Amino acid sequence: MLQRRSYELISLFVGIPIFLALPVYLIPKLLLGAGGLLYVIVVAVRTKDPIEKTQMVINWRAFFGILGVRFALLVVVSSAFVYFLYPDLLFKVPTTKPLLWLGILLVYSILSVYPQELLYRSFFFKRYRGLFESKNMLIFINATLFSLAHLFFGNLLVLLLTFIGGLVFAFTYNRTNSMLLVSIEHALYGCWIFTIGMGDMLGFPS
Repeated sequence: MLQRRSYELISLFVGIPIFLALPVYLIPKLLLGAGGLLYVIVVAVRTKDPIEKTQMVINWRAFFGILGVRFALLVVVSSAFVYFLYPDLLFKVPTTKPLLWLGILLVYSILSVYPQELLYRSFFFKRYRGLFESKNMLIFINATLFSLAHLFFGNLLVLLLTFIGGLVFAFTYNRTNSMLLVSIEHALYGCWIFTIGMGDMLGFPS
């Protein structure tokens, strides 16, 4: 069973992202992506793997305390990055296209963040936890594969950012076992990256 799940993990979270990054025709990519998604849905429905039980009692104070420190660090580092390297992009979208900005924040949070967390945190942690000897290794591999999912952007900075983000989200999910909390954190960071002016490299319209 574990060997089969190892092959499954490699196929879904390594093979498909690498293929999607290759310079091949779009239709094979769409077919493979759709096939992988369908497989995950079927497995999730049959085994009830997709969503772990969320903690009924959430320590909101502790969560927002940690989130505040992390978000402040992100604001400082990302603001300095854009200000010194791409000053023309600093808050460009919210100041020039406020309706687009608001629309993207909403669509991204609902249609991008939540599905990513369902797949890479809830489904992944429940189904593949037994393949790893320690929680730290589980978190590291999860973050690595989350970064690999962004390989098609062809940008080393994107891979680095998504690896760091993957570590943060995996730590949060492992600690809280909450889709709600990890989705809030993911959405907040992603919305800020778009707001500050780094959206282009992550595929946001601008």
